[in-house]
Amino acid sequence: MSPDTPSLPPISEAESQVMLQLWREHPQSAEQLAMSLMPEHGWQLSTIKTLLNRLLQKGAIEAAKDGRRFLYRPLVAEADWLKSQSLSLIDRWFGGGLAPLVAQFASHRKLSAEDLAALKALIKEQDHG
Repeated sequence: MSPDTPSLPPISEAESQVMLQLWREHPQSAEQLAMSLMPEHGWQLSTIKTLLNRLLQKGAIEAAKDGRRFLYRPLVAEADWLKSQSLSLIDRWFGGGLAPLVAQFASHRKLSAEDLAALKALIKEQDHG
């Protein structure tokens, strides 16, 4: 990862589903999260609570007592997590190079005129930046 990317806790695929729900709406209780996640994933409340505890231990979320329940909110910004995941993917699959990434996509999908214009603009910006 580049030096300007904050160090983020590793978040598993299952944990990321909980995070996505919390980024959409927070704070939420474990029960509210379970209602959102059960239909798609078939997870029980105990599974949601396990994932929440893992995220709490990693410092990705925080919990605030609200009567007899806890309300959870993200401490990691979605944009930072997405940036971290994107850079990690580029590092792992393309050796950190953007050209191989673009070449891979271009070999499977024709670049539109808009895509080419955007890429040219990015290149021009990088040359002058």
